[in-house]
Amino acid sequence: MIPWTVAVTGATGFIGSAVLRRLAGAVTADGRPVRIRALVRRTDVALPGGAAVDRIRADLTDPASLTDRLAGADALVHAVSYVGPDAERCAAVNLGGTTAVMAAARAAGVERIVHLSTAAVYGAGPHRGIEVNGVAPDPVSAASRSRLAAEGPALDAGALVLRPNLVVGPGDRWVVAALGELAERVPPEWLGGSGLQSLVDVNDLGRLVAAATIVPEAVRGVHHAAHPEPVSTGRLRAALSALGRVAPARGSADWEECCALLAQSQGRFGERQLELLARDHFYRSDRIWQVLALDPGPGPLARIEEEADRASGAPAEGHAVLAGPS
Repeated sequence: MIPWTVAVTGATGFIGSAVLRRLAGAVTADGRPVRIRALVRRTDVALPGGAAVDRIRADLTDPASLTDRLAGADALVHAVSYVGPDAERCAAVNLGGTTAVMAAARAAGVERIVHLSTAAVYGAGPHRGIEVNGVAPDPVSAASRSRLAAEGPALDAGALVLRPNLVVGPGDRWVVAALGELAERVPPEWLGGSGLQSLVDVNDLGRLVAAATIVPEAVRGVHHAAHPEPVSTGRLRAALSALGRVAPARGSADWEECCALLAQSQGRFGERQLELLARDHFYRSDRIWQVLALDPGPGPLARIEEEADRASGAPAEGHAVLAGPS
């Protein structure tokens, strides 16, 4: 049987590698085995998926390198992004790279496209339970501005654009690191721990993305991509504190007190990151799980505990399996 070929950019990254793990060994509803085509800058890197992954060299900042790379692909997952402060690189990778890969996908006749964006396009909160574009996007960084702009060519190509907020799980280099540093510099419970956050475990996000590439009918448009149930900052901090990964809260502080404490020390993370973690950033995310007929799973806190159990050698339930609509 002819395989269903899914091309993946950013396959070595935090989210892209989770997508590969979920696609490895998958089959479509009509029984076609999934073949993965990883578009990478280096073909000697290790990737999950084993023999089912074809490595093809490509550089999204060099449109000529994309020629023929997507020929014959049935689906595309675009999971490349640059989130640093270099505005020129943001424009080159996030907007220029997306424009180039979407043009190549359209020229190749790719049927399904999933593009990873971010809920950071909405800018500063508080945002509490908003629908897609329930507030006007107002990005505050070069990275978020370029990623919002990149949604345009993706939507023009017929993509499903996903906006996750905070992504946690194995390989996370931002959420736990930021919480850990900021909890040391600002010891009290921020705003009493009341901030509601949209979180998703990276493997559940990978499962969601992978499912969108093999469902019988393409899903398009913009969707939030998080677990439907938000998590309070207090619960997240307490869960990570119980695992020894974040300092426990001591007392409570309002926003002005938190900012004053933060200003007394220097570190990698600043007021913007504290705002993202302390105030409400809750985006309605149930719709995409319903459209794809997927169980969102037990939630990111349960996944964090599973990860800790596996690390300690204790038995734990496995992640939910990839499944399409019933």
